Amino acid sequence: MLINKLNIKNLRNLEQVELSPHPSINTFFGSNGAGKTSVLESLAILSRGRSFRGNKIGGVIGQASSKLSVYAEISGDGDTDEGNHLTRMGLERSSKDWKARRDGNDLNQLSELAESLAVVVMEPNSHLLVSGSPDVRRRYLDWGVFHVEPRYLDSWRRYARALKQRNAALRAGQVDVLAGLDSVLVLAGEQMTELRSKYVEELSGSFSKLMSELSPGLGKVSLEYHKGWSAVTLEAALSAQRNSDIERGSTHSGPHRADLKLKVDGYVVRDTASRGEQKVLATALVLAQTRRHCESDKKPLLLLDDLASEFDQHHFAAALEVGIGFGVQIWITGVEEFDPGTPHSRFHVEHGQVRKMV
Repeated sequence: MLINKLNIKNLRNLEQVELSPHPSINTFFGSNGAGKTSVLESLAILSRGRSFRGNKIGGVIGQASSKLSVYAEISGDGDTDEGNHLTRMGLERSSKDWKARRDGNDLNQLSELAESLAVVVMEPNSHLLVSGSPDVRRRYLDWGVFHVEPRYLDSWRRYARALKQRNAALRAGQVDVLAGLDSVLVLAGEQMTELRSKYVEELSGSFSKLMSELSPGLGKVSLEYHKGWSAVTLEAALSAQRNSDIERGSTHSGPHRADLKLKVDGYVVRDTASRGEQKVLATALVLAQTRRHCESDKKPLLLLDDLASEFDQHHFAAALEVGIGFGVQIWITGVEEFDPGTPHSRFHVEHGQVRKMV
């Protein structure tokens, strides 16, 4: 998919921006605080309803009004105004609510935005995929599986609803309702686990190959999915831990406790890798996810925020070369202007103003 037109209003210091980006690569350069990252942030918000810089939308809304808006015209790969259908999509967000439309129709779920606009982000905090808590890696997995497996969202929603109800029942001491909730939790949870496990298997080969290209001297890398319980089945785990769950007031076992383990030569890299190695590993994870998504029906947008400051020249060039090879539309920010070596559009950002360079 490609962004043909992007309009941004009242997003941080971007009061009103209109862009007609290049179908391949777009670079945004300017001083720190100019608004470069906010351009990329607008695409993440349009896709997910939230920023990749934090979940609180209030801090993203500018000073001009109580809401922000993002509008885009999106085509499939190679589509044009004169050719195949353009999807027109817009989102308006205040600190309390949101409204979204796609091709003139109101949307009821933010997930409907993500279905139309898949966005993969690599930014300075991406190393948390390796060094951060398990919930960061679960979000990474959930996003990836959602976009390649249509059944996943329903399983995830049913599991999340049953888990919330079970935890409430545990806190209230309502033991008599646990059996009914457990049956729902087991069915949805094992479906989630099956789809997540399959997805990790699909990522593994690509991840290993990318690591051999980005950092060939690091060692043998691997991905392992830990499902979130140790018993043979989730039903057995819930049964065995029911008393301790009642005492704790929460559910100890299930895919909400799952994790993605990254290993180098058999050792968990969270414990052994340097910060630089963590960044390369996280980059390989993001690029492997991009490649897997490209194998599905629609290519995502690849957003690279300030990547040049995170890597030396060799690793930056290698990561960018891989991204270009996917044939996706790439959006890159940086303090200094640079030439990616392929046709692209350049934008200078200063004090919230975005100017296309000739």
